[in-house]
Amino acid sequence: MDKFTAHTGTVLPLRRSDVDTDQVIPAVYLKRITKSGFEDGLFRAWRDNDPEFPLEKPEYAGATILVAGRQFGTGSSREHAVWALRDWGFRAVIAPSFGDIFRGNALKEGLVVVELPETAVEALWSAVEADPATKVTVDVTTRKVTAAGQFWAFPMDDFTALRLTQGLDDIALTLRTAGAIDDYEASRASFLPAVR
Repeated sequence: MDKFTAHTGTVLPLRRSDVDTDQVIPAVYLKRITKSGFEDGLFRAWRDNDPEFPLEKPEYAGATILVAGRQFGTGSSREHAVWALRDWGFRAVIAPSFGDIFRGNALKEGLVVVELPETAVEALWSAVEADPATKVTVDVTTRKVTAAGQFWAFPMDDFTALRLTQGLDDIALTLRTAGAIDDYEASRASFLPAVR
């Protein structure tokens, strides 16, 4: 997982609430056996049926921060929703609230989820819609979002911030204690099962 301390980028404003993971990536894309290449399925139904969908607008091309309405990522536990957002190029998602499983999946994959009040989300939408080139910074070290001369603090526990800033996924966290694991395995009685 890549380290994430702070990221500055442009925003895709998604003025929709209660976006579930099936809307993020439809189930038909879940048959793939890789963890990458899911960008073509991102918001596919909306992109196919709504020519005004923000992801299709050239002024938002290259956006790396998604700002959405409340309850983003509810529904099924599919990790593919995170992979599709990441594969498209998003580094962070800002919303007033998230589905719990989506939040966990995103943070374990290095996609930063930031909860801000609806007033802050509205201010970001307005700034970006007025000027799509508006730069927004998400800073995990200070736990602040900065844009258009304003900033908003967001909650994040210390362990999650540590994982993100050091780029530690679950495997990397385990490997940090490889020596202790080896010592433990070496000290076990020979008749007990061993990991080799």
